[in-house]
Amino acid sequence: MTGDERLREEHAAVDVAVLLFAGRSVPGPLRGLPLASVDDVEGAAGDYRRLVVVGSDADLAAVLTALLRADMLDVEIGFVSDRRSPATGAYRLAAGRRGARRALRGTVRRVPLIRDDSGHAIAGTAMWRGAEGLLHGEAVVDDTTLFDGDVAWVRIEPIAAVPGLRAAVVTARGMSGRWVTGRAAQLGTTGAVVSRDGVAAERPVRRSTFYRNVKGWLLVG
Repeated sequence: MTGDERLREEHAAVDVAVLLFAGRSVPGPLRGLPLASVDDVEGAAGDYRRLVVVGSDADLAAVLTALLRADMLDVEIGFVSDRRSPATGAYRLAAGRRGARRALRGTVRRVPLIRDDSGHAIAGTAMWRGAEGLLHGEAVVDDTTLFDGDVAWVRIEPIAAVPGLRAAVVTARGMSGRWVTGRAAQLGTTGAVVSRDGVAAERPVRRSTFYRNVKGWLLVG
């Protein structure tokens, strides 16, 4: 019996299923485990104790959003990305085959779930950009002013511990200010495009908030 086969057998009793998103293949350590439907995350969460997401940061965010809306945040979630990403960096996860092994035998811990006021979770990063040119307005993280006036854009990231998130102003040349940590980041603006894990919202907004949900999610890593 190979090491990967022993690993799968060892975790069979944990009721593990794989959520395999488009364009991905099943990593070796996960082969032989059941595949759950990515179109029915709520159903998979009801059938299995642990779900391993094989996909992108946006795919992980979609799973977390579904669990948030279904009030099913007690299911364990492993994440396997092909390569390093903002989410693997935020939660110090390995990628590829090593990430798959950790998704099976890693420590389970509850980490902050960062969501926005539209009910979408983020897994690795979110952005506020100006709808037309510069982003004009004011943003605060808890009681600290992030900017007041015009900036290129703002980056928001989850962190693996309380208070839950951090945000910073970014220019075309990179970071222009320090990271500010807090429970919530709020924006008032003349018009902004919100981007979550690389997916831009269809319509500009005048207000946007990202904040730590009351209940976190169970990360395996």
